[in-house]
Parts: sequence; C-alpha cells; structure tokens
Amino acid sequence: MNSQKPSLVKQPLHKAASSTKVPYLAALRPQQWTKNLIVFAAPLFAFSINEQSFLNSLLAFVLFCCVSSSFYLLNDIADVEADRQHPIKCHRPIAAGLVNIPVAFGMALLLLSTAMIVGWLKSHSLGVVMLSYALLQLAYNLRLKRTVILDIVAIATGFVLRAYSGAAAAGIFLSSWFLLCTAMLALFLGVEKRKAELRLKAIKGGKTRAVLQRYSLPLLIRMENVVTTGAVMTYAIWSSGPIVNGASTPWMLLTLPFVLYGIFRYQLLSDPEEIARRYDFTSVRGELTERPEEVLLTDLPILFTLLGWVSTVLMILFLKHQGIIQ
Repeated sequence: MNSQKPSLVKQPLHKAASSTKVPYLAALRPQQWTKNLIVFAAPLFAFSINEQSFLNSLLAFVLFCCVSSSFYLLNDIADVEADRQHPIKCHRPIAAGLVNIPVAFGMALLLLSTAMIVGWLKSHSLGVVMLSYALLQLAYNLRLKRTVILDIVAIATGFVLRAYSGAAAAGIFLSSWFLLCTAMLALFLGVEKRKAELRLKAIKGGKTRAVLQRYSLPLLIRMENVVTTGAVMTYAIWSSGPIVNGASTPWMLLTLPFVLYGIFRYQLLSDPEEIARRYDFTSVRGELTERPEEVLLTDLPILFTLLGWVSTVLMILFLKHQGIIQ
C-alpha cells in the first residue's frame, strides 16, 4: 500500500490564478471577494429578506469588491519588489510582470472613485461607510500592516465595516451583539492568518511581512483563545433572542452548533500537526489558512457547515413568518 501523503493539487491556487490568460482580472483578486459576502449578513440576521434589501445589499457587495480590488492593485504596485522575494506573492500578476503597472494604477483609481461616488449617491450612510473603509485601507497599507496587534485590529475593523454597509444600504438596524460577534470572528480570522504566515515563514523562509518579527506562535495562540471565546459568547448571546436585544427569535440558538463546528474546523485546518499528518507541507492545503477566502471555497466540511447554517436560518425565518414559532 502506498503510504505517501496525498497532494491535493499539482499547482497552488495562487500560482494557477496568476498564470491564467486574464492576468488583469486575476490582479483584482476575485477569489477574495468572498470576504465581502458579509454585507448580506445584515438583512439575513435582521430577518429582513426581500427583493429590495437584497438589491441594496448586492449594491454594497459590488462597491466593496471595487474598493477592495483597487487597494489590492495599489498594494501590489507599492510592494512589487518585496512580493517578488516572497514564496507565494511572487506569483501575483503584477509581481510576475504580467500586468502593466501604469494600467493597474489607472484601474485602481477608476474602481475607487466609482465606488465612492455611487455609494454616496445611494445614501450618505453608505457613503460614509465606504469612505471609512477606504481610509482604513489607506492607513493599513501605509502604516498599520507593519504595526503589531493594530494590523489584526485593522483587518477586523474592515469586516465590521463590510457588515455595517449592508445595513446602511438597506436601512436596517443592527444589534450591537451582532457587530461584536462580527468583530470577534474577524479578529479570529486575522490571528489565524498571522499564525499561518508565521508557520509558512518557518518552513519556506524568504522575505515576508516585517510585522511577523513581533509575533510568536505562543502569543498568537493566547490571542486566539481570547477572540475564540469572545466570538462564541457574543454569538450565543445574540442568538438568545429579543430578551438580550439580540435576534428577533431565540430559535436562532439552533444555529450555534454550526458556528462552533466552523470555528473548530478552521482551527483544525491551521494546526501544524494536522497538516503534517494529512498533507505535504509543500501542498496548497499547508498554506490555506494564510488565505481564509480559499478555505471557504475549497474545504467541503466548512462549505457544508455554511450551507447548514444558512438553511437553518431560512427555515427559522419561514416558520416565524408563518406564525408557527415566536
């Protein structure tokens, strides 16, 4: 029997993406647009699902994709020399020389200005959120990504602004518990991302983020314990219902097991012993938790967990509207 550890793919996803026939599209990093799906959380969590709220949230989603892609382009332009020394980032279209830098700069300005104008015209609240997100990204790229702890806080704040944009676009009130839960989950993903980057640096070496010199695995594990507990507790409180100014029905507690399993599954995927046991460290799976968006797209248990969560929420929404449950 062949005891060789399985290799999931022949070529890493990031390398395949940069070698496509459409490098200008790949430079926008469309695989990272999954992060912006959180804008749909506002109508879903508020049980305000209708055509109008969907269209408004869809607009917020598109605008955030434009803004995030514009800063991906600007960041890749600014870090092009450093990226060429990175074991993964060297495959990005700009670093690989597949995208013309002046054209990429023009694309970034067009996407950013269009998103700002459309967001402001839609509503002043959405415009303020879009502007806040753009300023956050500017601060992150100029300074915060090199500042220990604040780099992770900036990542989490970006997710909170995304979630709030869906509410601003649809005119929906969001529970403070929902925003706190979003922040805790975003901090969790940020800590996991730094853990994966630190592990990748130890395995492959090469030039990487300067801020990683201030982190260690024991520190990140302690931070992970705090934010994981916070995420579970805030979600549990929110799902307890109106009595704590949370969800509109306590039946949302039925979704708590999906959240717990999703968090535990993500931690399993990021565990070095699990990676060593199941996969070659040079395979893409060994690097997945450096890119949370690819975990969402490629890990079947997490995909099924997300599907189960959404299905349960929709079932609760239907039963509540029918008057079967309160």
